[in-house]
Amino acid sequence: MMENSTRPRTVHDQLSALAVLAGKIRAELGAGKVKLPKELLEQMHFLQSTLETIGGKMETFQREHGNMLALVETGQVINSSLELDEVLRIVMDNIVRLTKAERGFLMLRNEQGEMTARIARNWEMESINASEKNVSRTIVQRVIDTGESVVTTNAQEDQRFVGQESIVAFNLRSILCVPLKVKNDLIGVIYADNRIRAGIFTDTEKDLLEAFANQAAIAIDNARLFSSLKGTLEEVTALKNLMDNVFASIASGVITADIQDKITLANRAAETILGSSTQEIIGSQLNEALASVSSELGPHLTEVRKTDKAIVDLEISHNSPKRGNVDWRLNLSPLKDASQKTQGVAIVLDDLTERKKLEAQRRLFERMVSPAVIEQLDPNGLQLGGKRTEITALFADIRGFTTYSEKLPPERLVSILNRYLAAMADAVLAQEGTVDKFMGDAIMAWFNAPIPQPDHTLRAVKTALAIRESIENLYEELASDSHLSFGVGIHFGDAVLGLIGTEKRLEYTAISDTVNTAKRIQENSAKNQILMSREAYERVKDHVDARPIAEMAMKGKSKPVEVLEVMGLM
Repeated sequence: MMENSTRPRTVHDQLSALAVLAGKIRAELGAGKVKLPKELLEQMHFLQSTLETIGGKMETFQREHGNMLALVETGQVINSSLELDEVLRIVMDNIVRLTKAERGFLMLRNEQGEMTARIARNWEMESINASEKNVSRTIVQRVIDTGESVVTTNAQEDQRFVGQESIVAFNLRSILCVPLKVKNDLIGVIYADNRIRAGIFTDTEKDLLEAFANQAAIAIDNARLFSSLKGTLEEVTALKNLMDNVFASIASGVITADIQDKITLANRAAETILGSSTQEIIGSQLNEALASVSSELGPHLTEVRKTDKAIVDLEISHNSPKRGNVDWRLNLSPLKDASQKTQGVAIVLDDLTERKKLEAQRRLFERMVSPAVIEQLDPNGLQLGGKRTEITALFADIRGFTTYSEKLPPERLVSILNRYLAAMADAVLAQEGTVDKFMGDAIMAWFNAPIPQPDHTLRAVKTALAIRESIENLYEELASDSHLSFGVGIHFGDAVLGLIGTEKRLEYTAISDTVNTAKRIQENSAKNQILMSREAYERVKDHVDARPIAEMAMKGKSKPVEVLEVMGLM
C-alpha cells in the first residue's frame, strides 16, 4: 500500500494515475498471458482514452479555476490601494506572474494624449531599466487603433507583422497586448512579451489578461481620480492656509457673522482690539462681543441688512470695560456667497485710539512749537547740537501783569493771560515766524530759521505792529480793568539754533547774545512801545518809520545799546 505522502493529491492526478493503471492492465491483457474477449480489450482501451481525456479537461479546469482565484485575489489587492504608483506596480507584477511573461509594460495616455510607459516589470518583479524597454510599437498602435487585443505565438513568423523593424530588431517572439478601457474610453494598454520562447501566450492568456485589464483599468482610473482629488485637496489646503495667514496678518480687525448675528470668523487683530480670545469671540452674538458699542452700532447693522449696502468710515468713541476710553472706526458690509446671496455681515474694525492720542499730542505740540519747526524735525535723526545762522529775535511781554494778578482768581487770570499771549503768538505765526517759548507773561520768537526768509527783519517789525493792533482789538472785547499794555524788543545778529537738553527732554531753541540783547531791549521798552536795535533798523530803514532814542545801558552789556522806536511802516 502507498504511503499518504505518495498518493495523488488532486483529481487530475488521480485520473492520470487511473489512466496509467488502465494502460498497464491493457498491456498485460494484450500480451496474451490471459485470454480475454476482444470486446473487453476494446473497452479497456476506451476506458484508458476516456480517463486521459477527462484528465486533460480536469487539468484545464483546474488551471482556469486557479486563474480565476488569482484574478479575484489580484482584484482585491489592486483595489486595496488608491496610490497610483502602487496600483501600477501591483498590476504589472500580477500580470507577469499570471501570464508567465518575461516582461510586462503598462502604458497610459499622458496629458498630451500620447501613450507612454508608466511602469515596466520583469519576471523577477523588478523594474526594467531604460535600455530594456524596447517593445513592438506596431502591435501597441494596432491595439490603440482598433481597441482589440492582439496575441501572437511567434511574432517573427506572424504574417500580420512580417517586416516590422521593431519585431526583427528586438527579436520579439511571444507578444500579448490588451486595451485598458474605462466606459469604452481607452486609457492605455497592457503589453507582455517573451523574447526567448515562442508559444507562451494563447487565447486563454488573452482572455485572462482582458478580464484582468477590466479590473486594472477601473483601479487605475480610481487611483487617478484619487491622485487628482488629493492634488486638488493639497492645493485647496495650501490656498486655505495662505488665506488663513493673510486673514490673520491683516492689521485691521475682521469679524464675520451669519444672518442670526452669530460670529463665524475673527482674526488676531480683532482679538487684540476686542481684548478677547478668538475662542471667546467665535460663536458669540455680535451684541455680546461688541457690547460696549452695541447700542450705537445696532441701527447701522439694521440699515446694512435692510439696504444690502455697505457703511464705511463709521467712527465710534466709547468706554471699553477692558481698555477704558477707545476710538474705533468700522466698515460694515453685507457678507455674500459665490452666488451673491447675502449670508450675513462683515465688519472691518480699526482701533484709532493710539492714532488719535498721537494726533492730539501733535496738535498740542504745534501750539507750543512753530509748525515750520515741526516740519523740519526728523524724529529718526534727532541729535543734540545746533547750526549757526543769522536771525531776527523778538521778545514781547505784558506790562503790569504782576500787579493785575493780585486782583483775580487763578482761573480768571490764566484765561486773560492766554488771550494776550494768543494775540502775540498769532501775530508771529502770521509772518511765518517761530515761537520759541512762552515765559510767564512774555513770548520769545525769531525769524529766518529753520526756513530762510530774506526779509526776516521786516517780518519781525510787521509782527510787532500786528501785536499792537491785536491788543488794541482786545481792549474792545475785555473789561477796562483787563486792559494791559505791552512792550516789544527786536534785534538782529548770529545765533546757534538746534536741540538743547538731553535725549529724554529736548528743546529746540536759539542761543546767542543776539537773543539776550533782544530781551534786554524789550525789558527797557516803555508802555506799548516797540524798540529795535540799530543793527536791525539798518536792514529795514527803507521800509520802517522809526525815531532814535538815547543809548541805553542794559544789564549784562558792557556798552550802551543804540535803539530806535518803531512808529510804523513807510
